[in-house]
Amino acid sequence: MIFMFDVDGTLTPSRGRMDKDFSLWFSSFCHDHDVYVVTGSDRPKTEEQLGKDIYSKLKGAYQCSGNDHWIGDKRIRTSKFEDLPGDELWKALNVELSVSKFYIRTGCHIEIRPGLLNFSIVGRNANDQQRKDYVEYDEIHNERNIIAEHLRNRFTDYNFQVAGETGIDIVKKGGGKEQVLTDFDKDAIIHFYGDKTFPGGNDHEIAMEVRARGNDAVQVDDWRHTWKLLKEKCKQ
Repeated sequence: MIFMFDVDGTLTPSRGRMDKDFSLWFSSFCHDHDVYVVTGSDRPKTEEQLGKDIYSKLKGAYQCSGNDHWIGDKRIRTSKFEDLPGDELWKALNVELSVSKFYIRTGCHIEIRPGLLNFSIVGRNANDQQRKDYVEYDEIHNERNIIAEHLRNRFTDYNFQVAGETGIDIVKKGGGKEQVLTDFDKDAIIHFYGDKTFPGGNDHEIAMEVRARGNDAVQVDDWRHTWKLLKEKCKQ
């Protein structure tokens, strides 16, 4: 039995560190089960969030939506944007940045990671309060979903997925989290947990593929919900 988890909003607060009590419990869970994480973040950020103890106990860590695969300190493989998006996409992202009515800009609005781009209106340099302000704005105006839909309609070779609290992940079609499932037998029993399994979220494609295989893909509200579900699972 294989357990796969998103990180932000599933095992930790978005871009935050794992709760200490949950971390102690989850460390034991990792010892007793085959546990993988599948996240849009890079390895340093995930290791910071989960802590080195838990990271070292994972059977594998699929960083950057599966485009950067690690087992412990060993990198198994990494991907690049072989063909970086052309000028039209860069222009489109800058247009979205310029027309957004959200008033805070902090820099690092487009980040290149292995196999993906991350786009953020508020910027990845935002502090906690600025991120909170954007989350509240996005909840009211649905800005990220609207931007992602605009871009999907124009650039059909890419997937545009709402990710974390403030970002949009941009990946080549087939280059999202769902790609990690090719590393596992079709008859493997997989339980996936993520906070964005809905259409347009960056857990959606992997959740759909897991369900198509006859396995469970669970939408969670936050890390507390994940912990509750895992405790219930352990009692079965």
